[in-house]
Amino acid sequence: MINTYNTAMAATKRIPVSEGVWEEISDLKRPGQTFDELLSHMVELEKKRRFIEEMDRIEAEGDFVELNFDVPDIDQPQGS
Repeated sequence: MINTYNTAMAATKRIPVSEGVWEEISDLKRPGQTFDELLSHMVELEKKRRFIEEMDRIEAEGDFVELNFDVPDIDQPQGS
């Protein structure tokens, strides 16, 4: 996993949240993990969830056609 946390960040943003949300986010944070790292991880998980959801929607609604590929068998020597 790549650590995208940069201690010399140029800008810090503040996000107002309710006390309840703050407690829930705090409960998700692992020891030693920053809120930036936690939120970055949560963003990546949400992106993946949305991607899978979109692929499921396309599969359910899509009208697909079969593609035939003429792929040579790489296990057979050429000219056989």
